[in-house]
Amino acid sequence: MTFCVSPLVPWWMIVIGVVVGIGIGKHAFGGLGHNVFNPALVGRAFLMSAYMGPMTTWDIPRKVDALTGATPLAHMKAAAYDKLPDLWTLAIGKIGGCIGETSAVLLFVGAAYLLIRKVISWHVPVAYLGTLALFVWVFGGTYKPEGGKAVVRFFDGIGPAGLGIIPIHLLAGGAILGACFMATDYVTSPMTRTGMLIFGVGCGLLTGVIRVFGGYPEGVSYAILLMNMTVPLIDRATMPRLFGAKALK
Repeated sequence: MTFCVSPLVPWWMIVIGVVVGIGIGKHAFGGLGHNVFNPALVGRAFLMSAYMGPMTTWDIPRKVDALTGATPLAHMKAAAYDKLPDLWTLAIGKIGGCIGETSAVLLFVGAAYLLIRKVISWHVPVAYLGTLALFVWVFGGTYKPEGGKAVVRFFDGIGPAGLGIIPIHLLAGGAILGACFMATDYVTSPMTRTGMLIFGVGCGLLTGVIRVFGGYPEGVSYAILLMNMTVPLIDRATMPRLFGAKALK
């Protein structure tokens, strides 16, 4: 839960998010193993609805002090491409964001450890990040010219500021945290490998739709929560049938 919030939120707000996540997201459905939604993301979604201001105020690291400012995804949404950091700054986490989403390098190290220990499999993270990368490459993000409406650019492989939009979308925001640590939750993700791939593709697609076409610059939490609802259907469609067993109606 704490990885999903801004470092500037007060402690009591985190307590509220934890209570909502555990009480409503988990125990209301019967406890661990029966919950439909990821409890941490339920708590985050509640806090985003109830305390939008504190949840979207970020620390921007500096040499001396930390300043508040917008995240790279917010700059992308506002077409402020000149304010985007370089890829190394994105990778090491010297940007604004939630506690657990800023340092892409450390997130990949943690994900690699889980993969090596076989705690998670590669299916959901690869399908998630691959679909998101493909989506933002195809649609290229949006920008608003002077005095005009928002315009969608298709197949803009170069992207703004010469950096490319694909690495910005992957390294900034909660894409890596969500793909490797949230969407791979045993209880709220499919049980079959085929189902994991479908689930990952759906999460990546919804994240791209929210980021590119929605009014909110991020979309990972809501994408995973929406796909959590489809897990029983995905399991039903992809679960192998025992030899001689009758198909479920």
